[in-house]
Formats: sequence, structure tokens, C-alpha cells
Amino acid sequence: MSIPVGETSTWFLAAQEFARLADEKSNGRIKINLFANNQLSGGDNVKAIEFLIQGKNDLSYDSTIFYSLVDEKFGVISAPFLFKDWADVDQKLGGEGGEALKALLREKGIEPLGLGQNGFRQVTNNSRQIKTPDDLKGLKFRIPGIKMYVDLWELFGANPVQMSFPELFPALQQGVVDGQENPIDLIHSTKFYEVQKYLTMWNYSFDAIVMGMNKKLFDSLHPEDQEILREAATAANEYQVKLSREKESQQIAELEQLMEVHYPTEEELNAFKEKVSPIYEKYGPVWGQELLDAFRN
Repeated sequence: MSIPVGETSTWFLAAQEFARLADEKSNGRIKINLFANNQLSGGDNVKAIEFLIQGKNDLSYDSTIFYSLVDEKFGVISAPFLFKDWADVDQKLGGEGGEALKALLREKGIEPLGLGQNGFRQVTNNSRQIKTPDDLKGLKFRIPGIKMYVDLWELFGANPVQMSFPELFPALQQGVVDGQENPIDLIHSTKFYEVQKYLTMWNYSFDAIVMGMNKKLFDSLHPEDQEILREAATAANEYQVKLSREKESQQIAELEQLMEVHYPTEEELNAFKEKVSPIYEKYGPVWGQELLDAFRN
């Protein structure tokens, strides 16, 4: 099983719980070996998913952002302001949206064993507090290497810059870029507060984590073993979400002491939502209207 992040992450801890439960429920018959930091694919996020599809890896726990680099349809989850808050996430991922995502995974040759959550992506910078779309104008922001994010940040009038995550801290420190966007756990654990002054909690884009298994392998298993894996995965995903949210609450409280944190009003958020409507016009056909509607209804 491949995990793209390190052994202290909630992703890896949940994968450990999954392996433990599968071992316990199968009386030691099912053994799952875990590999952090995408060791099995030389650290390459896209290759890790391709290896899963090809059956070179048996299982993985991967962000839908990485999946969108394999097929742009998975980018629907990251669509701007698609989810309002955690309750909205739970409702949509637990309902029609989640089922549509699972159907797409199966089409790709991956059996979905459930979803974890990496959280909402927030924005930090060193120039000014972000309260309106105009506040983003002219600023350089590091973003993930996804075309939709490039288009989105250009709509805001910002200058999106793509660089690897390890390069980001020194780039912020040296002023090569003004800011960045990431979930709270990464903002806190990477100590961006040492080189960034402002944090805006705008929940502008969401990351889900897919616990997936090569479908051919899953289908070849005895139904009882399939059920064991499903039960173990369900418990592990619930554990990851609980752990992630508890950790995030604590981290936000700490960041409020270390940075100037802004919580946008409904009116402020509406201005951002209006600004990004062209993204839906452009990428709606890419994602597919049916898939998008499953998350918007």
C-alpha cells in the first residue's frame, strides 16, 4: 500500500489502522505492507496512481488532486467553493456526490474502499489581509500544478507560480512568492507562520483522500475477505477524519496566536464566488455536468 505523505500524517496513521484491522479480522491471513512518501513510485504522485490502476501496487491512500492529474474529471472535488463547511462535505461525500466519485474510480480499475479528508485549502501571504478578490491582485502565489488552479488564480488577478512543495518554504522566506494555499495541517506543520503574516480561512477548495484498491485484485478475493477489507477501511477512514478534524481545531487555535487570521463574512465570500463562475463554465464540460450536479444538488 502506497501513501504519498510521511509516517506522522493522519493518512499514514489511518493506513496503519486499516492494516491492523485487516490483519485482526482475517486472523492474520491478510497482511498489508505500508510505504510512506510514495516510495514505491520514486516519490511520483501520478505514477503511484498509475501503478495502482496497473496492479503494480495493491492499495493506495491518495488525494483527489493527484487523481485529477490522471483524469481531469476527479478535479470536480477541488472546484472552487463547491463545499461550504464540514457538514456540507459529509452530506455530499456520503451521498450522491460520493457515489458518483466511486463509480468513476471503478471505471478506472480502482475499487473504492472509502474516503478520508485532507481538509479545506486556506490562503496565507505576507503582503496584506485577503478580504476581497482585489486583495489578491498582483501577488505571486505558489499553487499545485493543476491547470484549473492556474486559471482560477489568474481570474483573481494573482500571479500563480508552480513549484514543488519542498521548494516552497525557502521561496516564501526569500520573497520569491508572496503566499501559498494549503490545508491547515500543512500550513501549521511546515511552520509557514514563521514566514507568513496573514491567513484567510475561506474554505475555497477541498481535498478528499481516496482509499483505493486495484479492482482486479479486489474482485479476485473471496466475498468474506472483500467484506473484511471494507469493514477495516470504513473504520480507518472514520479514524482519519476524526483525527484530522481534532488536529485541525487545535492547529487553528495555535495559528490564531501566531498570525493575523481573517474569517470572511458571507458577503465577502459571495464576491469570491461570483469571481470564479467562469471556472464552472470552462470546466463543467470537462468534469461532466452529471458529476458536477451530483455534488451541487
